[in-house]
Amino acid sequence: MNHVDAAGRHLVIESDGARAEIGTVAAVLRSLTVGGVAITETTDGTGSPPFGNGIVLAPWPNRVRDGRWSLDGAELQLDINEVDRRNALHGLLRFTDYAVREEAADAVTLGALIAPQHGWPFLLDTWVRYQVRADGLTVTHGVTNLSDRRAPYAVGTHPFLRIGDNPVEDLVITIAAATYFDVDDRLNPIAERPVDGTRFDARAGLRVGDLDYDTAFGGVTHREGASAWLTAPDGATVELVQDVDWGYVQVFTTPIFARGTTTGLAVAVEPMTAPPDALNSGQGLIWLDPGASSQGSWGLRFTPGTVGSVGTI
Repeated sequence: MNHVDAAGRHLVIESDGARAEIGTVAAVLRSLTVGGVAITETTDGTGSPPFGNGIVLAPWPNRVRDGRWSLDGAELQLDINEVDRRNALHGLLRFTDYAVREEAADAVTLGALIAPQHGWPFLLDTWVRYQVRADGLTVTHGVTNLSDRRAPYAVGTHPFLRIGDNPVEDLVITIAAATYFDVDDRLNPIAERPVDGTRFDARAGLRVGDLDYDTAFGGVTHREGASAWLTAPDGATVELVQDVDWGYVQVFTTPIFARGTTTGLAVAVEPMTAPPDALNSGQGLIWLDPGASSQGSWGLRFTPGTVGSVGTI
């Protein structure tokens, strides 16, 4: 399949019963199925992905407060693209059409330059590689600093997860994180706090339908690489797998996620290398010397249930 729509060029990769659809605008993960079971929400290409579903967030995920940050004592001003909260949101590539750099039956690599612009005096070459495997997907992000000065970098993605046709509200989410980021009324962080004794302690699992989250988590640990996972009533699971230096996860629930002509509850489980407002806090930032490169990976891993069956699409 190869056509162009609102999500850019439409690419399909397949292997051993796993199938992913990729769009080149924002390097978006449009859909992922394993054995016919949908494990992500679908972006149909008719408009901008709802709530950033599946897009790449670079060179920072989440928010920069007021779009302002300082570099070597000089204040820089990024463009404000979250107007109601007066923040710079989700980086500089969310409407960029990536170039296809490599294609294979089971993998595709997309690349995009981040050029110097308002509040961002650096030139970075970024790329993302999607590769399907029998139980899911591996996503690898890379960056090279083409500037003549040291540059900060962070990356995240925004997948909304599901397990077949199980109602999202009936899924249980487990988040292997010891801290959460308390926020103000503009969703900017004011403190990193222990999850103990709070509604953000999901280490033993919480029903998604009982949550109201737009929350970043730190102190992430990994169970066989997994930092968070969803479990269906029949025991089927979708796990978010991250490299150990991807130390943060954002979980976002919304009751108004658009699925064709219907709306309903959805949950985004977002891997990140840095927390919100990292350009100001410095927390989790990767600093790249001129000519230096960095790369890291995350993925999704599906395990079928043992009781009954999971609905397919």
